[in-house]
Amino acid sequence: MTKIKICGLMRSEDIEAVNEAKPDFIGFVFAKGRKRTVTHETAARLKAMLIPQIKAVGVFLDNDADEVLSLANDGVIDIIQLHGNEDSEYIGYIRSHTDKPIIKAVSVRNAEDILLADKLEVDYLLLDTYKKNITGGTGEVFDWNIIPKVSKPFFLAGGLNEDNIADALNCGAYCLDVSSGAETDGKKDKDKIINLVNTVRSE
Repeated sequence: MTKIKICGLMRSEDIEAVNEAKPDFIGFVFAKGRKRTVTHETAARLKAMLIPQIKAVGVFLDNDADEVLSLANDGVIDIIQLHGNEDSEYIGYIRSHTDKPIIKAVSVRNAEDILLADKLEVDYLLLDTYKKNITGGTGEVFDWNIIPKVSKPFFLAGGLNEDNIADALNCGAYCLDVSSGAETDGKKDKDKIINLVNTVRSE
């Protein structure tokens, strides 16, 4: 069964909503300067409220590797998502200091971008929409038809919402990753979260 992740949680109300809806994963953004960025302290407080069956993913964008490891080894996050230009050396350093699974995000321009990332020593890929000078968080869908067969399970991101989540279930993704599509006026919307999770669960 396809899994679902609700990304970009920032408030205690967001945690209450996901605890009710019960997605498989939630995401805390630690990338610098993003509108959904949270601090280590805020994420730790929110993680303490999260029911244990939901895994917390930390989203990073060329963050210092030791910051990533601190959050992982303190138990604030259960999975590491790398969304920047982190190379095999960076990934190797993370791997040697934690056993937490690693997701590598790909800004998809073509199938070759995905196949190249599939060779990295990571546990999952995350396929997101490419937009010049913007890394992640575009809120736009890319052409799912170009996704090639890959060896790693992948998260599908980029513009997913209540209108297209059912179609996204046909893409072969391990997990559907929703952020702005679970919001109203820039804040997480409990009803949208519940509807999204229910749609995925009913596949």
